[in-house]
Amino acid sequence: MDTDDLEPLREELKPKNLEEMSIEALGEYIAELETEILRVRQSIAEKESAHDHADSFFGKK
Repeated sequence: MDTDDLEPLREELKPKNLEEMSIEALGEYIAELETEILRVRQSIAEKESAHDHADSFFGKK
């Protein structure tokens, strides 16, 4: 079984209309995106660590 089969289906991201946003709102939007990027990077690091531990325990194929 492929682990991709276990992943939930992704929602389609719809780009925001940046033309309608103020400079302040754009700055807040950037901060939100940067926070989300950090969260995703942390999740990737945790999954890589778990994968590495499994490889060391079971032996890499």
